[in-house]
Amino acid sequence: MIREFAPGDEKSIAALETECFSSPWSRAAILQSRNNGTAFIVFEENGKVLGYAGLQMVLDEGYVTNIAVTKSARGRGIGKSLVGALISLAKDNGLAFISLEVRESNTPAISLYTKCGFKDFGKRKNFYQNPTEDAVIMTKEF
Repeated sequence: MIREFAPGDEKSIAALETECFSSPWSRAAILQSRNNGTAFIVFEENGKVLGYAGLQMVLDEGYVTNIAVTKSARGRGIGKSLVGALISLAKDNGLAFISLEVRESNTPAISLYTKCGFKDFGKRKNFYQNPTEDAVIMTKEF
């Protein structure tokens, strides 16, 4: 089930960050982002957070902060459900578009975003570290 962020979710989100990313956000960074207006949603099953996504909204623009699904739950459509929920959230808030960066080598994620209607809008050179890699900018317009 997908639901909005609840107090205490920052611990589960931080654990997902550590599992999924080479430069993970800390619990403090997650809470700071939330306090600054980032909307977080989580995918929960049997009381356990299996995935999450964040969307920063500025005027009519949306920027995906991160999407993560625990490795043991991948391939079950959780990422697609989270992306769909972000798209609905963006539409409900009257956003003109949502945009994100994804590692150039992350072909499963790029494929998912493409299937969800995102288009390649360019690259950010050396955007990622550990290892250094370009980001593909993907955007879905409404």
